[in-house]
Amino acid sequence: MTKAAIIRSTAADSALAAKLAREVSGDVFFDPFNRGRYATDASFYQIVPFGVVVPRTINEALRALAICRDDGRIVTPRGGGTSQCGQTVNDGIVIDLSKHLNKLISLDVENRTCIVEPGIVLDDLNRQLKKHGLWFPVDVSTASRATIGGMAGNNSCGGRSLRYGTMRDNTIAMDAALADGNLLNFGEVNSGDDAPALFRDMLALGEREATEIAERFPQVQRRVGGYNLDALTPRNTANNLAHLLVGSEGTLAFTTQVELKLWPLIGSKALGVCHFGSFYEAMDATQHLVKLKPIAVELVDRTMIALGRDIAMFQPIIKSAVRGDPDALLIVEFAEEDQAANAAKLKELGALMGDLGFGWNNPARKWGGVVDVTEPALQAGIAEFRAAGLNVMMSMKQDGKPVSFIEDCAVPLPHLADYTERLSAIFRKHDTTGTMYAHASEGCLHVRPVLNLKLDKDVKAMRAIAEEAFAMVREYKGSHSGEHGDGLVRSEFHAEMFGERIISDFAEVKHRFDPQNILNPGKIVDPPKMDDRSLFRYTPDYRVGELKTALDWSAWPGAGGGFQGAIEMCNNNGTCRKLEGGVMCPSYRATRDEKDVTRGRANTLRLAISGQLGPDALTSDAMADTMKLCVSCKACRHECPTGVDMAKMKIEVLSARVAKHGLTLRDRLVGYLPRYAALAARAAPLANLRNRSPLLRNLLERYAGISAKRSLPEWRSDVFHSDAEAVGPADGREVVLFADTFNRAYERENLDDALRVLTAGGYRVHLPKPVDRSSRALCCGRTFLSAGLIDQARAELDRLVATYAPFAARGVPIVGLEPSCLLTLRDELLSLRSDEMARSVSAHAMLFEEFLVREAEAGRLQLPLKPIAPKAIVHGHCHQKSFGAFKPVEQALRLIPDLKVETIESSCCGMAGAFGYGADTYDVSIQMAEASLLPAVRKADADTLIVADGTSCRHQIADGASRHALHVARVLAMSLDGAATNVHSSTLN
Repeated sequence: MTKAAIIRSTAADSALAAKLAREVSGDVFFDPFNRGRYATDASFYQIVPFGVVVPRTINEALRALAICRDDGRIVTPRGGGTSQCGQTVNDGIVIDLSKHLNKLISLDVENRTCIVEPGIVLDDLNRQLKKHGLWFPVDVSTASRATIGGMAGNNSCGGRSLRYGTMRDNTIAMDAALADGNLLNFGEVNSGDDAPALFRDMLALGEREATEIAERFPQVQRRVGGYNLDALTPRNTANNLAHLLVGSEGTLAFTTQVELKLWPLIGSKALGVCHFGSFYEAMDATQHLVKLKPIAVELVDRTMIALGRDIAMFQPIIKSAVRGDPDALLIVEFAEEDQAANAAKLKELGALMGDLGFGWNNPARKWGGVVDVTEPALQAGIAEFRAAGLNVMMSMKQDGKPVSFIEDCAVPLPHLADYTERLSAIFRKHDTTGTMYAHASEGCLHVRPVLNLKLDKDVKAMRAIAEEAFAMVREYKGSHSGEHGDGLVRSEFHAEMFGERIISDFAEVKHRFDPQNILNPGKIVDPPKMDDRSLFRYTPDYRVGELKTALDWSAWPGAGGGFQGAIEMCNNNGTCRKLEGGVMCPSYRATRDEKDVTRGRANTLRLAISGQLGPDALTSDAMADTMKLCVSCKACRHECPTGVDMAKMKIEVLSARVAKHGLTLRDRLVGYLPRYAALAARAAPLANLRNRSPLLRNLLERYAGISAKRSLPEWRSDVFHSDAEAVGPADGREVVLFADTFNRAYERENLDDALRVLTAGGYRVHLPKPVDRSSRALCCGRTFLSAGLIDQARAELDRLVATYAPFAARGVPIVGLEPSCLLTLRDELLSLRSDEMARSVSAHAMLFEEFLVREAEAGRLQLPLKPIAPKAIVHGHCHQKSFGAFKPVEQALRLIPDLKVETIESSCCGMAGAFGYGADTYDVSIQMAEASLLPAVRKADADTLIVADGTSCRHQIADGASRHALHVARVLAMSLDGAATNVHSSTLN
């Protein structure tokens, strides 16, 4: 069997690309790597586009549409690329509206309306509306990356449609261009109006087909299949033609702006987490719970709870909100006028559960009760967990994954329990299981059978399950398409759902709008078969040859010892495209390019290892460019619910590239820094001369790629060194202090002060010499890993493990100051060694603050701390956040009397080790810092302490804001002294 087809470019590509480039100032991509990145969405399909256009203005988008039409190329508009049914993939030209066409055009607060460009992200819109007390309430789970244009295309619904309705219910008007370039305003139209001929024809169709539409369209709110022909039927009020475009998936017209209905912000909320020992009983109870008029009732099943318990970011939420071992949860949300009214609703909910026969002490079938959640932070955490449902389900580390194809069915609530029970029986019939969660209040559960679509038998099972499930939905007079649209998955089933006459009407509408079939063909009308494997991400000839990898990927299946499986964990749902909150993905937040987001990199890696980008793609310059702006922040490791660890993957890619192409001078200077650090210290005045010489700055930029705009850390001649191998009370509790390269060579005060704090606390601090008795200090290998020098990193870690293992064996904590160095012992060490010594050292590795907080909570830490400053603002190192180690930083600082501690809500500082020093990455580094970190530092008054544990973070703050930032160890030492020095408040010259 041949390999998957290679994505190639042709002369025709170049000709059309040249035409588009002359008319569009934004990006025009016709190369294989970029086309490959736009070949997938969150569905299981992959169709490589002919090219990609990223217009800067609506006019440029329309010019691109005209050029493509004249060239005979189809056009597919694209927002966040998160559709689950293949709506945003096609083989023509993809026009990406998300990067530039994302503005709030106008806002009418009094009338609660706004007009937006189609590429605006829902969360971004709501951030702008919040200060006016308004929001757009179609709150889809992908709100952090879903665009309004895409939501209109799908007729999205969100979790609170019980109160607020669907996208259609909240769309007032749309401006859109037809394929022929004619720009129209789609809004309210009366049959007698002097309307455009197209509008009159549509209203005539609605009048002609009114009876058939009434008979064949399911009478449930969650019905988004096909075209909304019911918007065209005669009524006592005006027909809104925008509602025909809503749900049309970009097949009828090219949207240029959308007018939306807005709502007042929700004030107080309360959640009742209803527990059930029986899934069937939970589904049966839903029809009764909605009578209390909640704004949402969301299902979380046993599988999702179990998976969530294995994901670090969700563990505290589940521990707080889940009692016992439920088979299902129904999260009932109330939003009354005030908390007293919400409390009354929760009381009613508890009483209703009792009336339905549920109790905490009952047998399994009627076991259950309500956990009240009124604390906003926990409510937000539960909402985040529920919103991450798809990604949580996709976190299974196996070839089989929950597959979206019947996940959108909606049935009337009285049938919900029987529907889900029969559906589970269908799964068993086909030797699989399924996951179920989401919108119980609407009878629209996200149901996903676990299948491996690389196997022909599972593809056949998918079709059989789809046919049987949709037949059952029709039996219950439900809808086979309830929220996520039709796309390539469900369009072929419209005939059975609506009948041939309505299908003919759909075709008539499509032809009247788009007679040349230019706009996103193959969706809703004339679709391919949903199981056409030539359109799958994993085609029948998809293969990954054996790869030589350097790190341990054994937790995943596939080639390269599991490297393939780790890459394929990316399901394209696009969490990494969020623009605020958390850290992921700092490079995307700076550039807004698909190339620079975790999803884009994962797709590129998958295409490369499967041969679809040609030979040697993994070590190519295009791959190096794909990975260049990854700052190895490790945020995706923590924040991507499917656990895509791009920082680890980058190490693997760098290793392969170094093996093929060798090292650059810059890589040598960065990677081997620990090896020449002692020599640089002895010649510190000479080594630091570069910072004071414009000539040397320019020469180093020219030959080593280190930006002349940057100062480098100053080498110290008085590096940290201890002749004694242990200090502090002989009978004190033991601790090892890991003196990392950066603090030892550049900022020894941090280590000095850490020693002072630990000994003042009564600890016996070990500073062991390397077991090989080498004069070279211990190192974690971090710099070698950043250059792809894995063997050298392993050698350094071997020395460290051999030295520290005897201490770990007797339970002595190994404490470090630099997050990136210490946390290497908790992360990459275990990807290089799996022996007991390495695991023991890793298990005992702690950051300075983690150790102090643990000791304080155990009542063992006694430090005579005194007030030093009124306030401290803290920037968290990315790795601290990734490993759940940032909260102890705040807690350690709060040990200081009268110190108000505030966290800077920031992503990566942008320096990221050596990243910010690169001549080719300097500008992006500054963009990252200017997003939130540097403005917050500049706003801080002179008496406010600036705290940052990361060496590179402190350097970025000094360079960008002319402020000294301090490690927590220095702040605590100052508190021991009882007076702040002028270090924290000075402005750098």
